[in-house]
Amino acid sequence: MKYLFTLMVFLGLMSCNSSQVSKYSAIEYEVGPCFGFCPTFKITIDSNRNAILEAERFNFTKGGSKDDFNKPREGTFKATLSPEDYKKLLVATDAANIKTLNASYIDKQIMDASKVNLRVTFADGTKRDIAMSAGEKPQTLTDLTTLIDEIKQNQKWEKVK
Repeated sequence: MKYLFTLMVFLGLMSCNSSQVSKYSAIEYEVGPCFGFCPTFKITIDSNRNAILEAERFNFTKGGSKDDFNKPREGTFKATLSPEDYKKLLVATDAANIKTLNASYIDKQIMDASKVNLRVTFADGTKRDIAMSAGEKPQTLTDLTTLIDEIKQNQKWEKVK
């Protein structure tokens, strides 16, 4: 009987860990244009690991030319993050401690860099928006945005539009 009780407690604890709900219902990261050939896109990742990439320009090619600005937008794509990539994203988002960060890290002296917006929607429905550009910001925030860029690069995107 003692062993049965121990087994039931162990199984109960295991089921609690595996059904843990994410603190975040969505993470959106939008990168605007720069005075050059910077990737322009918006990626949204939900708590089911589904990712939508709204790619405007320079997301799938290196370099660029002035003629590329006359081409149509690259399209809308979808992918599902691996459990490992999603876990890394959650760890980096937790480390950034989003709720304590400033709403803006825009450096007005740097005019030619992309403007970036990060929006984190929490499981309770609250949202936190952070505007950024090149310049100083907390390292944990830089780590998070770098990870999102890496995740964007390593997905097998399927075009939907």
